[in-house]
Amino acid sequence: MLMSVPRQPAATGEVVVHLQRRNVELLLILLACSFGLAGWIMTHLALYNSLPPNLPLVAGLWYGLGLVAHLFVRFLTPWADPVILPCVFLLNGLGLAMIARIDQIPDPPRNDVASQLLWTSLGIVLFIGVLILVRDHRRLQRYPYLLFIAGVALLLLPLIPGLGIALGGAQIWIRVFGYSFQPAEVAKILLAVAFAAYFYEKRDVLALAGKRFMGLDFPRARDLGPIALMWIAALGIMVFQNDLGTALLFFGLFTVMIYIATQRPAWPLLAGVMFIVAGFLAYNFTNHVPRRVNAWLDPFSNYDANLQIISAQFGYAWGGLFGRGWGMGRPGLTPLAKSDFIAGALGEELGILGLMAVVMVYALISARGMKAALLCPDGFGKLLAGGLAFVFSLQVFAIVGGITRLLPLTGLTTPFMSQGGSSLVANWMIIGILMVISHRARMPQIATATPQELLTPDDATAVITR
Repeated sequence: MLMSVPRQPAATGEVVVHLQRRNVELLLILLACSFGLAGWIMTHLALYNSLPPNLPLVAGLWYGLGLVAHLFVRFLTPWADPVILPCVFLLNGLGLAMIARIDQIPDPPRNDVASQLLWTSLGIVLFIGVLILVRDHRRLQRYPYLLFIAGVALLLLPLIPGLGIALGGAQIWIRVFGYSFQPAEVAKILLAVAFAAYFYEKRDVLALAGKRFMGLDFPRARDLGPIALMWIAALGIMVFQNDLGTALLFFGLFTVMIYIATQRPAWPLLAGVMFIVAGFLAYNFTNHVPRRVNAWLDPFSNYDANLQIISAQFGYAWGGLFGRGWGMGRPGLTPLAKSDFIAGALGEELGILGLMAVVMVYALISARGMKAALLCPDGFGKLLAGGLAFVFSLQVFAIVGGITRLLPLTGLTTPFMSQGGSSLVANWMIIGILMVISHRARMPQIATATPQELLTPDDATAVITR
């Protein structure tokens, strides 16, 4: 059906309307699902010279998940960004294909991909739940302090005796009913919402300038409380939980959101100085940070302790520019290749070009999240979308940078690809929030003028609704 939809006039007097493009999204989802399925099929052809025995069942389930997610987006958030969801299915599918490939290395083969597919299904259910429950993201703005307390409580759960467990030297997991879970993954969502609501409410106070130094207006001393509190919290996470990655993630999220709210360059400058000081203290007074730095600068100084990073570098070298091909590499030589180093396994079998293509998909999700922030008409939505898009980018940068030795290893997971349920379901929920915000940002805004004033032959825009 063809109809004219009014939107708040721009400065030029024109009416700007975004197309829904749900059919485009559906085609992109089907294409994205095909990449993951093709990787799984190619692995079986390379290893066993035959098609997977359960191919019709798995293909139907995988395409069905994509179709279900698309239908809920079509009916609940029809104006949402049409590119984000296909990109997520592409990454999730490639991750499942690589986990299934590494499952074939032991004798007999493992079946960890089945549990990962189950976590993916749960993540999609929670994604749909966000679309249903959070029809308007501005409702989340009402509870900043409650969400902040809940987020901090989740961060502290692994320190409770009997509940928290240490894996890989980091005290960031809890065990419930036999399953391990990383509460920090959910905490980053709660804290992102809390920061957005708090900074939107206090933006005028935080933007007030104190003394001027070297051309920069620094904040008043009385306004330094929030950043000092987050600095202490990040330092505490590094010391008591041995988790460099989570500390970097939350301090970076806080810094970028306070900068977006105030637009004062002095805030990130102060945060950078505080980060350097915290890094210096952590390097000199903790045990795990010096090990990460030494493994980054000179991994061959301790071959046994740095076997992961060394094996990943050899894998990149053997894969070369174009990779060995699905099922033709040896990613199992790298410890924890399914979780921490799945990007290294992809680089070996898909090559450096393939890995860079994956990184570009991550960049596209972040860019579309930032676009939603720019288009969002309310300040809270801008802060929330910008913060979530940034923390997503920071996590990818930290983990891929660590595996390629651009940065020290931080222990973070590769979103949507690494084995494990905590990160997967939390990132699906983040995508749900971004879809809700982009829906509100792109939908036609009804102006206060009369329809006769809005809809003239010169400024009305025809929109095809599907």
